[in-house]
Amino acid sequence: MVYLCGKGDSSIRYFEITDEPPYVHYLSTFSSKEPQRGMGFMPKRGVDVSKCEIARLYKLHDKKCEPIAMTVPRKSDLFQDDLYPDTAGPDPALEPEEWLEGQDEDPILQSMREGYVPPKSRELKVAKKNVLDSRPTTRRSMSACDGSANLPPQLIERLLEEVQNLKATVLSQEKRICELENKLSKYSNGTA
Repeated sequence: MVYLCGKGDSSIRYFEITDEPPYVHYLSTFSSKEPQRGMGFMPKRGVDVSKCEIARLYKLHDKKCEPIAMTVPRKSDLFQDDLYPDTAGPDPALEPEEWLEGQDEDPILQSMREGYVPPKSRELKVAKKNVLDSRPTTRRSMSACDGSANLPPQLIERLLEEVQNLKATVLSQEKRICELENKLSKYSNGTA
């Protein structure tokens, strides 16, 4: 399938590509009120297979980024093999050095049957030496922070109290942000 959308347009047209003439078949149009400023496309392995979602686009407006789910109307709750052939997985078929040497490989495919599977965490390999490992040492001037000066106990107590207050504020803000993100995700998913 090919999705056509233009900057400033408020519709998305989608077509099916086949091997027989006519090669391009018009399917439908998705229209909305707001014109798009840009579009993003979710990789195939990120779609929701339980809802028969075949593509997810992210439409950028002046005020927000709107997720648009393209679904195939099916009543069955079973996995739809015809909608979800094996797709390119998150693991690379080649390392960058191999690709630079001219090697070429097909992508490593993964099944969509199990739904979304987060990628395995991989260790980052560094081919070149990090220039920041050998930074030149600079001399620090003596200051009150290096322990050479004595601070009055009242100042230390006041600073410790202020640090505790700041930690409590950060903790309450993190809790509030988490609650707001949960509310937003409920509205975005349409469950609220």
